[in-house]
Amino acid sequence: MLILAIDPGNVNSAYVLMKKETYKPIEFGLLENNLVREKVLNLDYDCLAIEMVASYGMAVGESVFDTCVWIGRFIECVQERNIPYTRVYRIEEKMNICHDSRAKDSNIRQALIDRFGIVGTKKNPGFFYGFKKDIWAAYAVGCTYIDMTL
Repeated sequence: MLILAIDPGNVNSAYVLMKKETYKPIEFGLLENNLVREKVLNLDYDCLAIEMVASYGMAVGESVFDTCVWIGRFIECVQERNIPYTRVYRIEEKMNICHDSRAKDSNIRQALIDRFGIVGTKKNPGFFYGFKKDIWAAYAVGCTYIDMTL
């Protein structure tokens, strides 16, 4: 079973296509949202896991609302294809991966490396070779989804 995990953004989004049984990343990238939308429409996968924005009572800017629009556009694409989707909240990722609601991106990255293996090098690629920036967050979305459904 293949999971498409997305960490959405207002302009660019990260995605990871991963195997549910092994958590192995098959394809990943950080692309402009229209290109990620094409991946959502054309990749072969069984479920979409997408990070969802949550309100904690703080004022937010236009970029958060633009991100919400993109979340809706991605979900609309999977609904057109009759593919199930799940919204994963950041707090769920923090608690699942780090067991601490105060975890930061660096804590999540390190916990994923501790769990699955080294990043590696070009000469000796590891489990996460090629990951950068928001791709870690997209992988955390997929990992949390898989852990929650086991």
